[in-house]
Amino acid sequence: MRNTLHAALALAAAATLSPAAYAQNTMEQQYSSWPSYDGDDLELKVDDAGTHFTLWSPSAEGAEVLVYSSDRNTAAEDTLIMKRAERGTWRVSVPEKLYGKFYTFAVTVDGKRLAETPGVWAKATGTNGIRAAIIDLDSTDPEGWSNDRGPKLANITDAVIYEMHHRDFSIDPSSGIVHKGKFLALTEPGTSSPLGAKTGIEHLKELGITHVHILPSYDYNSVDEANLQANGYNWGYDPFNYNTPEGSYSTDPANPKARIFEMKQMVKALHDAGIGVVMDVVYNHTANNDDSNFSLTAPGYYYRHRADGSYSDASGCGNETASERQQMRNFIVNSVKYWADEYHIDGFRFDLMAIHDIETMNEVVAELKKINPSIFVYGEGWTAGDSPLPVERRALKENVDKMNGIAVFSDDLRDAVKGHYSNAADRGFATGKPGNEETVKIGIVASTAHPQVDYSKGNNSKFAYAGAPTEIINYVSCHDDLTLTDKLAKSMPGSSEAERQRAARLAQTIVFTSQGTPFMFAGEEVFRDKKGVHNSYKSPDSINAIDWTLKTKNADQLAYYKGLISLRKAHPAFRMTTADEIARNIVFDKVSAPNVISYSIRNNANGDAWREIKLVFNGSDEAYTTKIPKGKWIIVARDGNINPDGMSTFEGGKISVEPTSALILARE
Repeated sequence: MRNTLHAALALAAAATLSPAAYAQNTMEQQYSSWPSYDGDDLELKVDDAGTHFTLWSPSAEGAEVLVYSSDRNTAAEDTLIMKRAERGTWRVSVPEKLYGKFYTFAVTVDGKRLAETPGVWAKATGTNGIRAAIIDLDSTDPEGWSNDRGPKLANITDAVIYEMHHRDFSIDPSSGIVHKGKFLALTEPGTSSPLGAKTGIEHLKELGITHVHILPSYDYNSVDEANLQANGYNWGYDPFNYNTPEGSYSTDPANPKARIFEMKQMVKALHDAGIGVVMDVVYNHTANNDDSNFSLTAPGYYYRHRADGSYSDASGCGNETASERQQMRNFIVNSVKYWADEYHIDGFRFDLMAIHDIETMNEVVAELKKINPSIFVYGEGWTAGDSPLPVERRALKENVDKMNGIAVFSDDLRDAVKGHYSNAADRGFATGKPGNEETVKIGIVASTAHPQVDYSKGNNSKFAYAGAPTEIINYVSCHDDLTLTDKLAKSMPGSSEAERQRAARLAQTIVFTSQGTPFMFAGEEVFRDKKGVHNSYKSPDSINAIDWTLKTKNADQLAYYKGLISLRKAHPAFRMTTADEIARNIVFDKVSAPNVISYSIRNNANGDAWREIKLVFNGSDEAYTTKIPKGKWIIVARDGNINPDGMSTFEGGKISVEPTSALILARE
């Protein structure tokens, strides 16, 4: 009787749905009925009993493994017929250890044999990732790998993150690096520009950053690894094989061991220099739709669809993955665990993180913390389009406080400081546009609740969405959109380069002294530009490469960045970890002048040696006079100059804050 009643209620509920919603429901019910598999043997395991293949493909009518002697352009030397096994898997084993061989899977669905695929779990591949490779992963470990460790952090707010692309960083002749555009570029000691300035890993150590955030380093689709002389370039946001390194960054893409060994060498070199490695991951979409490795193993399952069966597209790249489905969730969680364990990765940046569901992201962090308590995760708290995933389930920035140990980028601070990202001509606080003061203050307190910050006046966010500063990444530019240098050039027509550099210094001073975690784009410390190209994802090296002669030309700019980083690292007052600390210790001053913000960090905040830090930001084109209480102060920054140990002393009283500059004073 109860079953009959439930069926009747289900039919009644279905009758109230629109045809589109009914079709969507039916599709979800179909995929939710598929069994998931979370074993550690997908899709290859080699042990003393031989070589074992396991493929998850619940809808397949048949599956086989094709074994090859080379990575491409040869016929299969053997075909292994798989047998249906538990929880949607197919299995086959051979008694030999097939090291040195390559393989693909082919499944039959609805009577059709689909194209060959290396599967979704390939951990080693040959050229262009079309065939998976059977190797002994232990043989890819560099010397000392078992003792390799990244930097330990108490909190993400102790990090200073530097975002770079392998090719941008080393490809220019001025880098003085031998392995240009390769993983090994970051292993070369003692490199310098023709003018004698440090480059490569030596530059990173000199700058003082704690972590490099490297743009996608997994095997992506757009660069032909068999034709590298064609000088192909891409950012890498078009995933192909998620669990093997990109071949174009290795010295030998045809050698499956080379890319793995060389990426590990890079990680170890950075760790030996005291620098952590953040990996940019793009689980939200794939480069291909029907031809992706996901679609060729379990058609339809891994993606969200519209009611008409077409791919939904919150990524703006043709599809979006379905993290809420158990097997996709398992894949994401186990993939990041693999990178953290096998490659010693110290953090992950999730592209378009809001396409993923909150539950998946929480599981990601929980599992990663078991491997490395210092590991951290952050991402873009937005999508590039609408999604069937309900808003309340999305890993949006507005939902960050529902996530544990995850941070999101602050578009509030970004747009308020430099001007809106989508309008090149738009100015911000640092470039003289009034009306952004309250939004900058939202950034200063890391989007947490503060009694002196009025969120109703915010340009982007209208409420305090962060529960703690550990949930916020502050920045003014990244690989996307205009570099800060180009943004200033377009929004400050007629200005001199010196004036634009002053604006950049003010902008970055706000970033590096705000609560939350600072993030900067590679090369901006030497005032690098991209010739005004805002979406340079496949632009040539002439657009994307960093010219390291700029380091000598713009030495003062570099010195200022180094000073900012040193100041932040030396003073925990800039690195508070709770909203309550911020509300108690940060006090904003009443300011009547437009484009000026003045505040103090008091009470030896977060155990700081300085009892009070006074910060005044003047984004206007006129000097601003402020009054400082009597006492012994040291001037840390003034008029575009900075010295964390103090430039001079000041006994209080009136002091001028020059146009487009920051004043920082401190007293013990």
